[in-house]
Amino acid sequence: MNTIELRTLHETEVSCSNCRACCCRLEVLLITETGVPERFILRDEWGGTTMKRLDDGWCSALDRNSMKCTIYDKRPLICREFLMGGHECLDERALSF
Repeated sequence: MNTIELRTLHETEVSCSNCRACCCRLEVLLITETGVPERFILRDEWGGTTMKRLDDGWCSALDRNSMKCTIYDKRPLICREFLMGGHECLDERALSF
């Protein structure tokens, strides 16, 4: 099986039921206003903002029981652009195995 066939196979396997939220361990810079609630925002000493992460590295807005975003409608721009089954998603999934 070539790389394109393998990637296509993995893309069809990714769904909400098996996502595992690998991207929710990445650092998320807040560069646009989407309405993220303040309790999920971390501000650094220079005024930069990121999504807060828990001590174990998971995004603080992730519901750990369902592995779904609790602020989905107000999630950051980068989260909106990070497509489930896209090449960035598949790369993160591969790293988490």
